[in-house]
Amino acid sequence: MTNNENVRRITIFDTTLRDGEQAPGCSMNPQEKLEVAKRLEKLGVDIMEAGFPASSPGDLESVKTIAGVIRNCTVAGLCRSREKDIDAGREALARAVSPRLHIFLATSPIHMEYKLKMTADQVVEQAAAAVKYAKKFCSDVEFSAEDASRSDPDFVCRVFGAAIAAGATTVNIPDTVGYAMPNEFGGLVRYIKEHTPGGEKVKFSVHVHNDLGLAVANSLAAIQNGADQIECTINGIGERAGNASLEEIVMALRVRKDYLHIDTRLDTTQIYGTSRLVSQVTGVKVQPNKAIVGDNAFAHEAGIHQHGVLANRATYEIMTPESVGISKNQMVLGKHSGRHAFEDRLKDLGLSVDAQTLETVFAEFKNLADKKKVVSDRDIEALVMGASASVPETWKLDHWAVNTGSALGASGTIRLQHRDGTFQKLVSMGDGPIDSIFKAINQIIGKEPELELYELGAITGGSASQGETMVKISYQGRHWNGRGVSTDVVESSIKAYISAINAMEWELTPLASGQEGAAQK
Repeated sequence: MTNNENVRRITIFDTTLRDGEQAPGCSMNPQEKLEVAKRLEKLGVDIMEAGFPASSPGDLESVKTIAGVIRNCTVAGLCRSREKDIDAGREALARAVSPRLHIFLATSPIHMEYKLKMTADQVVEQAAAAVKYAKKFCSDVEFSAEDASRSDPDFVCRVFGAAIAAGATTVNIPDTVGYAMPNEFGGLVRYIKEHTPGGEKVKFSVHVHNDLGLAVANSLAAIQNGADQIECTINGIGERAGNASLEEIVMALRVRKDYLHIDTRLDTTQIYGTSRLVSQVTGVKVQPNKAIVGDNAFAHEAGIHQHGVLANRATYEIMTPESVGISKNQMVLGKHSGRHAFEDRLKDLGLSVDAQTLETVFAEFKNLADKKKVVSDRDIEALVMGASASVPETWKLDHWAVNTGSALGASGTIRLQHRDGTFQKLVSMGDGPIDSIFKAINQIIGKEPELELYELGAITGGSASQGETMVKISYQGRHWNGRGVSTDVVESSIKAYISAINAMEWELTPLASGQEGAAQK
């Protein structure tokens, strides 16, 4: 292993809450974004891009909330090169301990001609003017040349030079459409860094998309060619095919520090928990063979592999599960386990809950232990996520029943409690037990959202496993996610649907949410 004195540390700029959340189906409500922000802070990212404040009132408020809570990393807000956007950004970041205004403007011929309808000189002038305006309010200003990988390199150098002269402290080279090849992109980064006027005074960043599956490779090539900052997301979520995956970049640097001589300040043991949280709040599951955080990342089925791992884990594992926060030996908790052991396991899993939530989760843990005898770490994570309601409960499940069979239609009976304390009960027919119950819920709430996704899975193996249901609904052009967990798959489905309904009701009812609903970006 190389001496740590020779290791260069790069900056990790996480944009899960901005670019990641823009991906179709990945939207989060403000409470969920705050929970993810807290987890990113615990992970140790240097900068988190909390949102695009000018895009909607809801996004501005969300960034403002995050900026007022996060204390151990920089909080950034994305802005177009317009004074109106920058004003929204500085308002949103007013309470941040370490704010950053992130300004972007396209520099490729196709974007300048068809999107911006601006000449090259106008782009240079607007970039400089925007940075100069932002600098009045914030000492840390980043400028991004959108679609830089399809831009004339000398023109990018010219734009960057103007931005630096106006006060930019970081300049970003995005591969906005995932077009570049690794050697090509690495060479572009080196060329721009060496030929940008004033480049020695700033940090150079890259933001790479995954349209050709090369985002991580391109990011590593950029690092090797002098990039100081990498922009990435948890689980690689983002527009189209996504962004560069934070966990893959960070672990590549950590595992191959001997070759790259580069590292980050991240606490890698927080990676798995952060990945799980993002997957749960967005409703987007991680594929089993996903590097680092997939269910199969540390699984061995082939006999020769199993034999090798049993003899020495290093035969087939280049990193340990523990290094990314996956417990090697899951603690067995059951109905005889006490509160102290349960609280210790929450701490080991990096899960923090308030006293009231702890009471709820511990009671549910005891009930679950009676049903399945052994409660796993994944079960505990699911209980905590279920108890930590991200929005107020307009509707709460009281009881349900279904009647179905091969020779019968399906009928569902459900009774819900409204937040005002009243109860409503309804029976409905449907194509199956889930359909009948969902129709009954729709009749009770007086709305008919479209069910865009229904996904059912098991949290752990075995017939006594908890079922985990993910749903996505849409109504009036807007989208919400819901998640439910239960040892009964019908009940987990009901809980997931009600969770999504509550998110919808909260955002569509100004008196309940205290704000106007945020428009989708």
